[in-house]
Amino acid sequence: MDLNSASTVVLQVLTQATSQDTAVLKPAEEQLKQWETQPGFYSVLLNIFTNHSLDVNVRWLAVLYFKNGIDRYWRRVAPHALSEEEKTTLRAGLITNFNEPVNQIATQISVLIAKVARVDCPRQWPELIPTLVESVKVQDDLQQHRALLTFYHVTKTLASKRLAADRKLFYDLTSSIYSFACSLWNHHTDTFLQQICTGDEAAAANSLERTLLSLKVLRKLTVHGFVEPHWNAEVMGFLHAIFERLKQFLQCSRSIRAESICRDRLEKTIILFTKVLLDFLDQHPFSFTALIQRSLEFSVSYVFTEAGEGVVFEQFIVQCMNLIKMIVKNYAYKPSKNIEDSSPETLEAHKIKTAFFTYPTLMEICRRLVTHYFLLTKEELTMWEEDPESFTVEETGGDSWKYSLRPCTEVLFIDIFHEYNQTLTPVLLEMVHSLQGSTNMENTNAILIKDAVYNAVGLAAYELFDSVDFDQWFKNQLLAELQVSHDRYKPIRRRVIWLIGQWISVKFKSDLRPVLYEAIRNLLQDRDLVSVLFFLNVYSPVDDFEFRTDQFLPYLESMFTLLFQLLQEVTQCDTKMHVLHVLSCVIERVNMQIRPYVGCLVQYLPLLWKQSEEHNMLRCAILTTLIHLVQGLGADSKNLYPFLLPVIQLSTDVSQPPHVYLLEDGLELWLVTLENSPCLTPELLRIFQNMSALLELSSENLKNCFKIINAYIFLSSSEFLQMYAADLCRSFCELLKDITTEGQVQVLKVVENVLKVNPVLGPQMFQPLLPSVFRGIIDGERYPVVMSTYLGIMGRVLLQNARFFSLLLSQMACELGQELDQILGNMIEMWVDRMDNITQPERRKLSALALLSLLPSLNSVIQDKFCGIINISVEGLHDVMTEDSETGTYKDCMLMSHFEEPKATEDEEPPTEQDKRKKMLALKDPVHTVSLQQFIYEKLKAQQELLGEQGFHALMETVDTEIVAQLQEFLQGF
Repeated sequence: MDLNSASTVVLQVLTQATSQDTAVLKPAEEQLKQWETQPGFYSVLLNIFTNHSLDVNVRWLAVLYFKNGIDRYWRRVAPHALSEEEKTTLRAGLITNFNEPVNQIATQISVLIAKVARVDCPRQWPELIPTLVESVKVQDDLQQHRALLTFYHVTKTLASKRLAADRKLFYDLTSSIYSFACSLWNHHTDTFLQQICTGDEAAAANSLERTLLSLKVLRKLTVHGFVEPHWNAEVMGFLHAIFERLKQFLQCSRSIRAESICRDRLEKTIILFTKVLLDFLDQHPFSFTALIQRSLEFSVSYVFTEAGEGVVFEQFIVQCMNLIKMIVKNYAYKPSKNIEDSSPETLEAHKIKTAFFTYPTLMEICRRLVTHYFLLTKEELTMWEEDPESFTVEETGGDSWKYSLRPCTEVLFIDIFHEYNQTLTPVLLEMVHSLQGSTNMENTNAILIKDAVYNAVGLAAYELFDSVDFDQWFKNQLLAELQVSHDRYKPIRRRVIWLIGQWISVKFKSDLRPVLYEAIRNLLQDRDLVSVLFFLNVYSPVDDFEFRTDQFLPYLESMFTLLFQLLQEVTQCDTKMHVLHVLSCVIERVNMQIRPYVGCLVQYLPLLWKQSEEHNMLRCAILTTLIHLVQGLGADSKNLYPFLLPVIQLSTDVSQPPHVYLLEDGLELWLVTLENSPCLTPELLRIFQNMSALLELSSENLKNCFKIINAYIFLSSSEFLQMYAADLCRSFCELLKDITTEGQVQVLKVVENVLKVNPVLGPQMFQPLLPSVFRGIIDGERYPVVMSTYLGIMGRVLLQNARFFSLLLSQMACELGQELDQILGNMIEMWVDRMDNITQPERRKLSALALLSLLPSLNSVIQDKFCGIINISVEGLHDVMTEDSETGTYKDCMLMSHFEEPKATEDEEPPTEQDKRKKMLALKDPVHTVSLQQFIYEKLKAQQELLGEQGFHALMETVDTEIVAQLQEFLQGF
């Protein structure tokens, strides 16, 4: 691409690509895409985006195309890679001038230079860093800022490389520029402080921007540029200097207007200082040891004493608390139980921590956390009044502990209390005791203090297990506080029910559950939304190991109805998910006893599903609820099909975008629907069209897919297989080409179930899979679990479809070019040899029945393997025969004569429709209908009649005498 002639054309097309008219935009984008691989295209783009006289939008687009081109074509091994000559020209052009006037474009240029540096610096681009270092020294404000911006992005990118060779290069780079980076930062910092003192806020804002950028560079160099940074005096000097600089910057905040740009940049810089310390602690805990004392003194001083009043702001407090938390929890600072096993560095750090966290310090931190930071603010109380649901979501969900003040204070309290519980338990208990009895309703502060102390007791529940008699406290104080209806007492009601939720899994007598259920019902009836939601956020019936259905049943109808009303009333997605979760848990716990009360929920869920079209997580919660509903309703769940089946269809259709979120729960719902279905409907059969694509995914959901296939087989094998057997067989053949051993077994189990349910047509339907099974047996498959399944499949064919087995034997003889008898002999020999691979008693009995079915026979191969067949048969007898203690005779314990409805105890789930189908199927299965003892006797008798007494005697002499003796004992009475 000739630069001169091409520039005009490319500029014109870029201009068209900024158009809002799609008729102009689309062809332009297509043309630019074609040019991406043309030599010289990126040189033209460079000329365009560095020409400041051109339209900003066109230049912006040129930068983006250039940046994307680096990702695709800069590396030498990339298809259509840029030539080395063009790359050399481009590298030189990128760092010729740092004078881009538009901030957004300047940032993009810095990022694309960093992308090139990631690949080429320093080997192909040794001049980059020296050029940047020189450029940040110039007096021109714009050039200095742009060079510094680029310096930061290059440093950030190089610091992120993780290969050992790249790390070594970054260490070398850091050692060569660290002194300069420190002096640059100090220079801009001092300049800013001087300008603030003189009141020149505009100039100070510019200097502060450079301070921020140079600090960002130093952060990357300090954290990632040294193997053992504590040996470098400059590094430690910089880190110690942070504390003084922080004090200076915090003092500056007093004199800067809250709404000014300078104030915003100042707070960003202060936070960046703390991030340097946090990153350094995270990456180099032992190098940080020298900073532990000062970090704790600084953080505790500003957060827990008057020193911070008027200068600290929320995000700074959060960062200081995170610093304290990381020091307290750091495993590198915790000695082993056996002190001698601890390193000197660990012991030194632990010594510093112990010396700092004295009783007075810990007591002050604990008291300040509880009585200052835990207190509800005016803004929170206003939000409670105006929007209780949003208040609950904010309080219980909120942001991560790292970024939001309230969760951060609570996490710090938990960690410090856990680490120093022996010291802090008496402090907290004394605070609790001081609050016993009634609280003055007019004293808002007293109510807020009680709320905060109760919060602390809930957070420290596990640590206070041996120190608090919660049952007595509940009966004597907390229950009464739940019943106080005064409007001003709302915070205490909310906190008490939350506190009970925290303690219920720690220490709460089962006998008190009914009283608690009564209290929760009252809160629901009183429409105390916040209290109820706070309790539901920390309590789930499923996780309550002391939950007893009989205790809950008297409250089931009213509680379920009230919870359903709450589900309808709340509007936020998160809240609906929580209420739905609790409803699901209730359904799961009481199971079938929910049936009389679910009508309203069943009617409401379709509406909620429609309303939640844009909220996939809420739809996941609905799917979970439906899973428990179907399990609770059993066969009656068929009435839900008009809603249920379209939901399953959508959730498991991989061509629909929502499947990314809904697939796992959708498959679970599909499975339980089949397990509880009384019969196969056309709609339920049609959904299976989704399965082919699911099997192609070969994802972690494959196991559930196989369970679903098996459920269809048990539900209605003839209808199902008639429609889908051919597709299923093709899918299985593809799967078996590239699948794990576990996956292979899952496929084979499906085939085995087909043969069990339909022994006549099953082998024909899955005929393409059977030769590989046969080959696996005679080749001696090395995985026992696979071999066991092979033998299970072949046992079914041999025992229940002898005609098909003969055809298969002929096919294998033809394919392998061997005699029929030779192949049959090899199969029997391997079967006998690998019998120990079979661990399931049913399959072991099946093997014995299958091999015995070859008798009586005059075939010399079968007679040659007679000893092995008898050995397997006697092993089978040992597996299945039990002795009747009254008569002294043996009976086959696997025989089933009639169907009995299993009676589930309270702790057991009732049998599903599929369980009943499996039981009925077992009544037709030879494994459960044919006595192995009787079968052996009849087969031996028939063989004796065929060979005559003398021939049979000769055949029996091939069997070990001990085996013959055991056989005779089992056959006594025949």
